[in-house]
Amino acid sequence: MSATPLLAIFGPTSVGKTEIAIEISDQLVEAGVIAAAVSADAYAVYSEIPIITGAPTLSQQERLATSCVGIRSVTESFSVGSFSTHAHSEVDRIRTAGEVPIVVGGTGLYLRAAVSVLDLLPPVDPAIRERLMLELAERGPAQLHQRLSVLAPLKAEGISQGDSQRIVRALELLEAGVEPTERPAAGLWSTPPRIPTVAVGLTMDRETQRGLISDRIDSMLELGAEQEVAQAWELGPSSTASAAIGMRELRDGDVDRMRFRTWQLAKRQMTWLRRLDDVVLIDVTGRSSGDVASEVIAIYDGARSA
Repeated sequence: MSATPLLAIFGPTSVGKTEIAIEISDQLVEAGVIAAAVSADAYAVYSEIPIITGAPTLSQQERLATSCVGIRSVTESFSVGSFSTHAHSEVDRIRTAGEVPIVVGGTGLYLRAAVSVLDLLPPVDPAIRERLMLELAERGPAQLHQRLSVLAPLKAEGISQGDSQRIVRALELLEAGVEPTERPAAGLWSTPPRIPTVAVGLTMDRETQRGLISDRIDSMLELGAEQEVAQAWELGPSSTASAAIGMRELRDGDVDRMRFRTWQLAKRQMTWLRRLDDVVLIDVTGRSSGDVASEVIAIYDGARSA
């Protein structure tokens, strides 16, 4: 098992991570190697909202078996700690079978949780998070960020005003009496990877990406995203599930807001990605998934034989 490194593929929304991972798997199969994927997405874990989370479809999973998808109901809360335990188990299972594990995702914290053993902070009273999430919906992230700037200015400096998830997390820790870490780790891993890892980050020209995001949301609407969201709200989603982009926006009929939030997320992901010093960056603008996959495999093989 020790001879099989993990391949981590990450990048902003709509950059084509799933398609590229599938193409990597197809090319590996041609070389006699089997791969399986672990999704590192904070919201693809919810079974009732696959459209708005862009979760791999059944046909995509037939080509590349993907775990950590649709494993919880929207009525349940799900923490990065729970995800980490599940992801580590899946990665070990894949490697024990002699297959290549491919961790695919755009959520930085979940990607780290899948690869490293995080020094996780203690859980916080769910009532605190529920109240902060309501404030977020009513007032917006900028006002909560302003509060954070007063309470923990150094922490606030490292968080974008639009990064709702991290703002809420920092505030709930403060209210629970836990001092949040002041500055984020400089590299991708806050602690070393638990197994050998080859990390590849996918980038794209901003205008191209903006167009792909818009097209992706149009496709979601055609697939029935609004009905999906309405049914999810009828079930009574948890605070974590209701934070998924599209949940509140489509419930309120505000597609433009959904486009804006998705674009803001993509910009934050790209900014974070370009700051990392322990990954190989590949610009995928105008390239086919097969071409990018071939380059990723060459990087992986080179690292494995080094």
